[in-house]
Amino acid sequence: MIRFQVGDVVRTRKPHPCGGDQWEVMRTGIDFRIRCLTCGRVVMIPRPKFEKSVRAIVRPGRDDNQTDK
Repeated sequence: MIRFQVGDVVRTRKPHPCGGDQWEVMRTGIDFRIRCLTCGRVVMIPRPKFEKSVRAIVRPGRDDNQTDK
C-alpha cells in the first residue's frame, strides 16, 4: 500500500477538465483534499477513489522525520 503525505504531488490516470493531471495532496485521512496544480481547483474525494486514480507520485512531500540544518 502506498503511503501518501501532505505535500505530495501525484499524477492521476485521467486529466482534470482543465487539462492538468498533477495534484498536490492537502489533506489525508478518510477523505483526501487535493489541489489541481494547473487551475488551482480544490477537490475532496474518498480514499478508495483517490487511491485508484493515482498513477504515480511525481514529487514526494516533506518528510516530518527529517530536520532542516
